[in-house]
Amino acid sequence: MWGHKIGNDHMVQGETNGIGNPHRSGGVAGGIASKNCLTWMFFMEIFFTSTLLVAIAEIGDKTMLLAILLATRFKKPLPVIAGIFTATIANHALAAWAGSTLASIFMSEAFRYAVATGFILMAAWTLVPDKVDDDINVASQRGAFVATTIAFFFVEMGDKTQVATIALGAQYHAVWAVAAGTTLGMMIANIPAVFLGEQLVAKISLRTVHKIAAALFLVLGLWQFWELSNPA
Repeated sequence: MWGHKIGNDHMVQGETNGIGNPHRSGGVAGGIASKNCLTWMFFMEIFFTSTLLVAIAEIGDKTMLLAILLATRFKKPLPVIAGIFTATIANHALAAWAGSTLASIFMSEAFRYAVATGFILMAAWTLVPDKVDDDINVASQRGAFVATTIAFFFVEMGDKTQVATIALGAQYHAVWAVAAGTTLGMMIANIPAVFLGEQLVAKISLRTVHKIAAALFLVLGLWQFWELSNPA
């Protein structure tokens, strides 16, 4: 939202400077270039924020444990990874769209405070250890890719990383930047889990990782509260 606002301000300034100036077209072109640059920077800010937040939150999450279970059961890492990617991009695109749509419908300040509160609640939720049932039905007769896609999509429903994606979509109103970032974050966490399995979990201090993820959610929530209390 900031990026678009700042970009528009720059474009307007460029057009205004062009009035009465023999190089008016140059001023307009400069304004458009400035707008495009700021829009791209805004996209990358959302993308990297979403990637970092979800990559850390996913470590030790039940979907990461599911990835290990699926890799152990099928012994085919590449179809499992492809299934995780397919399920995640579909799930998180819907989640980011839902968050952005809700924010567009409920444009009140109260809703923005609710989103900020949601990030803080996510910080507390992240500290709760996850587990996945070993006997989960993954429809193994369908093959590694299809079984992984179906299982991962539905296990991700209501999971903390999906909820985080909804909140990010509501905050930034940038569906594809959020969905792309959160999907990359999921893949960063899950690809090593598929190849290393329980060895990865054994080598990582999940308690420390969860604390880092909780701190990031807390900072994001407090930052949004600060923005609401100090409007530009």
